[in-house]
Order: sequence, then structure tokens, then C-alpha cells
Amino acid sequence: MMVGGLRELKKQRTRLALIDAALELFLDRGYEHTTIDEIAAAADVSQRTFFRYFATKEDVVTDLILQYDARLLERVRARPEDEPVPAVLRAALRGLLERLEEGDSVQLQRMWRLRRVLETHSCLVAAYLTRYSETSGLLAAELARRMGVDFGRDLRPRLLASIYLGAVRVGFEDCACRMVFEPGEVVRRVEESVTLALDALREDWMCSSG
Repeated sequence: MMVGGLRELKKQRTRLALIDAALELFLDRGYEHTTIDEIAAAADVSQRTFFRYFATKEDVVTDLILQYDARLLERVRARPEDEPVPAVLRAALRGLLERLEEGDSVQLQRMWRLRRVLETHSCLVAAYLTRYSETSGLLAAELARRMGVDFGRDLRPRLLASIYLGAVRVGFEDCACRMVFEPGEVVRRVEESVTLALDALREDWMCSSG
């Protein structure tokens, strides 16, 4: 592996170590009573290292989900230009879930701990929703471009982005509620949630002639 690849791997491991340490402390002591110094110490890094990855404690919580959202958006943008919008959305999700399916349950348990933290701290939910709306807006703009409609006047791209991302979220949340951590089963449930949502919409509603 190249030096650059090793460096990126080390950075990813440090980021996840900080996230894991923070989530455990938030669940044990509460978000308000946990300091950045304590998170850094639990991850065996310095405070300076913490700030290389996150600006605030809030960022530790929102980063993990937003990383998934960003990867999903990247996959949507990478799909062929002539591909129908429903197929774009399904293929983008499939590409993201394939990586999850090949992994283990560790990252799924991390997401479950994150959900427990969000459930018990309303201030964090507000912070997450603010950033989530930014992701939804970026996806809506991309869908408007593919649909050939005016993003400022046509509501459909924004509605479709919200429905799609909401279905993805519901699928993951259903697994968290049921304590489902087996990757293959999580993938099946998330895809089922998205399929139910998209199948409820007319295909001509998701194109410029709708």
C-alpha cells in the first residue's frame, strides 16, 4: 500500500476512535457533562488531534451520518446522465450498501449508539437536522438537474430528495430499534424501505414531463 494510503487509513482509524470514545462517554455521562479533553483522553490522542478532525462535540455526533449522506450523494452524481431518476436512486443506494454488506457489525453497532445519543439529547437532534437539510438540498439540486426542471420553482426534486433520504433513514432506524446488526439483513431492510417509498410514486412524476 502507498504511503498516502497508509496515512489516510490511520486518519480514518483515529476519526472512528474519537467517535467511539465520544459516543461511549455521552451514553455513560451525558453529552453536557463530557468534555473534549475527556474524549481525546479516552481515544488516547491529544486535544490538538481532536481539533484536527472535529471543531466541536456536536460535529462528532453528526459526522458519522453525514459521511454516509455525502457518499450517497457522490454515487448519485456519478450515475450515467441518461439513466432514469428512479434507477439512479436505487443504484446509488445499492453501491453504498454493498460496502456495508461486505463489512461486519461494528459500524452498525456504532450507528445504534449514535441513535441512542440523539434520542436523549434534543440539542443534538436540532444540530443534525440542520446539516441533514443541507444534504437534502444538494441532492434535490442534482435531481432537478437530471429531471430538467427549475429547482427554484418545481417542488418535486425537493420532495423526492426528502422522501428518498427519509426512506433510507427509516430503514436504518428500523434495524436499530429491532437490534438488527447482521449486515445482510440490514441491507435487505433498508432496500425494502426505499423500494416501498419509490414504488409509491409514479415514474412520470420523477421526470420533466410530470
